[in-house]
Amino acid sequence: MFAEFGINDIWILATASLVAASTSMIGVFLILRKQALIGDAISHSVLLGIVLAFLLTESRSLPVMLTGAVFIGLLTAWLSDTLHRVGKLQSDASIGIIFTLFFALGVILVSLYAGQIDLDQECVLYGEIAFVPFDTIYFGGTENGVEIGPRAFWGIGIVFLIVLLSIVVAFKRLETIAFHPSLAISLGINVVFWHYFLMTLVSMTTVASFDAVGAILVVALLVIPASSAYLLAKSLKTMLWIAVAYSQAAVLIGYSLAYQLDSSISASIAVSAGLLLFATIVILQINKKRKQSQSLMFNVENPVEFKSK
Repeated sequence: MFAEFGINDIWILATASLVAASTSMIGVFLILRKQALIGDAISHSVLLGIVLAFLLTESRSLPVMLTGAVFIGLLTAWLSDTLHRVGKLQSDASIGIIFTLFFALGVILVSLYAGQIDLDQECVLYGEIAFVPFDTIYFGGTENGVEIGPRAFWGIGIVFLIVLLSIVVAFKRLETIAFHPSLAISLGINVVFWHYFLMTLVSMTTVASFDAVGAILVVALLVIPASSAYLLAKSLKTMLWIAVAYSQAAVLIGYSLAYQLDSSISASIAVSAGLLLFATIVILQINKKRKQSQSLMFNVENPVEFKSK
């Protein structure tokens, strides 16, 4: 199958790989901090930021979209926390209220100004990675410039580098906050700042991934590979590597599945990620029962040693 691949297939796979790697790395910190729901919330509520940014500037450039999305993403995190503390509501209920409100406002604005905005709900929710190779960038101008590849590839590529650099530079702080938040406070680490820094990365990754996989599937890639890695890893570094490996496996399996079935690429990638998670759980359970069985047999065959323990 891969022998039949053309340049468009390579661009699609490269873009999907960058989306999956970026979201899986961010997802590791969301899972460790038990904030998977806030990632879901931001990935939906940034629709409002995208629409407002376009209406104010009439531009669809990536920096403009990122600015609007980051602002609404941070506002979502802040309002959810405020509603939880001041309104005495459950944390998950506060998040659900804010993101559904913002997402609904975004949908209303898209409906009202659909003729002016090159966005629609289905595009934002589901995306269409198969169209990525047809929206390209020309270096040096459209007429005489050189084509350097799809706009979505370079957009998510820049965000991937920002995410990777942020994790490398702030690894120790993020590790301490993820595993020992009380220790982080006693060491003088600004936990609030790093919380909103993480939310900024979530917002940026979500917006850069919209063209490729859509909001709903961004949530899948934020949560599922990191959850799979959580079951296997013994350290943060290992968890990051395993999450990225799972995400890349989901991309390859999902693309192959979509190619064979002629189905949605992004949905197939998300389904593959879910199947890999379930397969991991099943294998771990089988391995656990096998070890328990071996331990029981050893105790039966060596009753003296068992009693002396």
